[in-house]
Amino acid sequence: MPTSVRAEISCPWVKIPVNYPDVRKNGSSPFASEPQCARARGSPDGQIHPVAFTGPDLELNFASPATFREYVAHPERLEAELRAAPKSVKLVMLDEVQRIPAVLDTVQVIVDAQPKRFSFLLSGSSARKLRRGSVNLLPGRVRSLALHPLVASEIGSEFEIERVLLQGSLPGIYRQEDDEERSADLRSYVDTYLREEIQAEALVRDIGGYARMLELMAASSGRVLNLLNLSRDSGIRYETLRRYVSILEDTLIGFVVPAWSPGDKLGLVAHPKVFLFDTGVRNVLLRRNLKTIAQDDKGILFEHLVAFELCRRTGGICPEAKVSHFRTKHDAEVDFVFEIDNELWAIEVKSGSEPTSFRASGMKALSQRLRISRKIVVFQGSKKLQRDDLEFIPFLDFAHSLPM
Repeated sequence: MPTSVRAEISCPWVKIPVNYPDVRKNGSSPFASEPQCARARGSPDGQIHPVAFTGPDLELNFASPATFREYVAHPERLEAELRAAPKSVKLVMLDEVQRIPAVLDTVQVIVDAQPKRFSFLLSGSSARKLRRGSVNLLPGRVRSLALHPLVASEIGSEFEIERVLLQGSLPGIYRQEDDEERSADLRSYVDTYLREEIQAEALVRDIGGYARMLELMAASSGRVLNLLNLSRDSGIRYETLRRYVSILEDTLIGFVVPAWSPGDKLGLVAHPKVFLFDTGVRNVLLRRNLKTIAQDDKGILFEHLVAFELCRRTGGICPEAKVSHFRTKHDAEVDFVFEIDNELWAIEVKSGSEPTSFRASGMKALSQRLRISRKIVVFQGSKKLQRDDLEFIPFLDFAHSLPM
């Protein structure tokens, strides 16, 4: 990677300053052990609050060739080292754990034998190798979290919407002050990680076909994905496309927003929307200018931002929340349906700064099927507006109103 990244791993249970080369630059997925989570969650008011740590007491990065060679040959070495570790060693960080799955057996042995002795942070850039192999996934002992690029609340006062639309919000990219360096790092990241490291992990054999699929997914990002149509138009076999999409999800490079699925599906489009995980990555793959937003891209990129704010909160921050989209076969649509706290929000995204004539045909079609708690239009204006039962909310106000 071109630079080291200083970021915060933020989740409902832990909030840890870290300084690792790849954390949150490649979408690594950390796993916090149950003792860590249990200790961090306690509070007098019964709410979940972040707990600050200064960093791990012991760190092993299996991406290092020397460290990999030592532990892949003798994974039992970790157990011996932990049993001999001084009492000051409490928080253990194992990075790129998918490279040596056998160390997960050691973690289970230590956690079961001394549940209060250590807390573990296990991170990796691909869950696929773990799930597809016969490895110990520590059931009942871990909490799985995904490290996404930054959301608006994490960037704070330094948030610049046009900069995020063009170059994304990967921490190692966004922190660069020089615009040329940000663009160069972003292109290097796409070339190095998305193309070369995916192949190095043996996730795909045909790197040329995978690179072509990445470009197809970038062009489809933010749109309804019909794999049969895409297969016919691209000449790539349907099963190959389906496998590639699965790889994108497993490596956190992409995600899908499913179609809203009620009991009565008559007249509804069932295909999901697909999104790449970062607007900057999407723009590089499509060879877009990283200094100026193309007029045709404004709407779709702004929709990405709202998708990121919603989807990055599901799972860890809002475990019960769901995000979907709604579309009828007559093209009445709602960009996002957000289900949270027994409420259902219908969310439309408009890239303009003024709420000009807005047709609520999608919201009307959705409201005929169920009760909508809030009808929200997210736009790029500066003031909230109310028109009948429609809430027009500026993007930053909407983002900051979501749970953190």
